[in-house]
Amino acid sequence: MARRPAIEELERKREGLREKLAATAEMRPGSLVGRYRRCGKPTCHCAGEGAAGHGPSWSLTHVVEGKTVTRIIPESAVEVTRQQIAEYRAFRDLSREFVEVNEQLCDARLGAERARAEAEKGGSAKPSRRRSSPKSRR
Repeated sequence: MARRPAIEELERKREGLREKLAATAEMRPGSLVGRYRRCGKPTCHCAGEGAAGHGPSWSLTHVVEGKTVTRIIPESAVEVTRQQIAEYRAFRDLSREFVEVNEQLCDARLGAERARAEAEKGGSAKPSRRRSSPKSRR
């Protein structure tokens, strides 16, 4: 059987996660995509067979209230945007772990409360015997 972490250990872990969450930097959700396009002019370099096209043109896409939103990101902001996306993903993982630790802490405290209540009851070590139900007389 796996060992359950002690309440103090869970509290320390939660506090460490809280500090990491507070230290997060600028963040944003989404995916960054570079696209190459052809302009359609027959004499342009992009019109040749196998040509890569113009670009890349950078787009940041994410979902807001069930709808996909796309923003154009200038070339000068691509690296910063990548860092912001990475920071968001780290924040999301930390948040998930923070909730899991809090749930474990709640369960541990509930178990400790149950054990304390049973100890206060002073129940006997021997379980009571069940009596059979009275037989019906017909």
